[in-house]
Amino acid sequence: MLFWVLGLLILCGFLWTRKGKLKIEDITDKYIFITGCDSGFGNLAARTFDKKGFHVIAACLTESGSTALKAETSERLCTVLLDVTDPENVKRTAQWVKNQVGEKGLWGLINNAGVPGVLAPTDWLTLEDYREPIEVNLFGLISVTLNMLPLVKKAQGRVINVSSVGGRLAIVGGGYTPSKYAVEGFNDSLRRDMKAFGVHVSCIEPGLFKTNLADPVKVIEKKLAIWEQLSPDIKQQYGEGYIEKSLDKLKGNKSYVNMDLSPVVECMDHALTSLFPKTHYAAGKDAKIFWIPLSHMPAVLQDFLLLKQKAELANPKAV
Repeated sequence: MLFWVLGLLILCGFLWTRKGKLKIEDITDKYIFITGCDSGFGNLAARTFDKKGFHVIAACLTESGSTALKAETSERLCTVLLDVTDPENVKRTAQWVKNQVGEKGLWGLINNAGVPGVLAPTDWLTLEDYREPIEVNLFGLISVTLNMLPLVKKAQGRVINVSSVGGRLAIVGGGYTPSKYAVEGFNDSLRRDMKAFGVHVSCIEPGLFKTNLADPVKVIEKKLAIWEQLSPDIKQQYGEGYIEKSLDKLKGNKSYVNMDLSPVVECMDHALTSLFPKTHYAAGKDAKIFWIPLSHMPAVLQDFLLLKQKAELANPKAV
């Protein structure tokens, strides 16, 4: 009996693996639109999918980013300047994309554009500090999706939203985590709403990667600028050496940081080309081994492990 159960499990595992490897046919007539292509995941994705034969429309925030990308890709790839927080810019871009793709529609929409905002303790921040990452990471993503969705429905294509492990665990204070938690909720509701139209919606949850988004120098510079504006009471509670101690903690966590960006693009590739795309993808060893499993654990364990990563306050009772 045990032999048959074991055989059945092996067969199920084989079929599950085989199912994930089945691919769509003929990608050379398919259009995909990617936001945030100046650098990082978006830039690598645009170059990768261009080489594969997709008709890539890469949205860049800057002219320099657009020029550099076009210099590294084929004539098939098109770029467009896009600020996802500008509703009129998004509408004009969607109309331009509609003219480009024609009756084929848009096979893939990859919402990748994002900013970290200020990453600092909550009581250091103002409402304005929360606004930028929420405007870009959430409302910008929703705006692009709503405007491109008719084209994706026409092609019965794919929507891929790049979230973060920060959408599963509140690793640090600031607007980045709330924006990514909200992206997860939007992604799930969109996935269910689009099911009847034959549109697959996937969410990618990268771990910690070395990109311009997570540049530690910029993170520290923003923290220092905010520190200078804090009240004497808060400075006394945290202590003058708090930022330096936080930096030491970050240096100790370098082993968590993924240097190779390709795992994220591989997830995008599977979500775009598999006959059976996944609903969620964890990208990076740290996401798979630590962050995502931890997100399923009791809050008391999450708090214990995450608080160990924080610098100790000088005098929290000085209130």
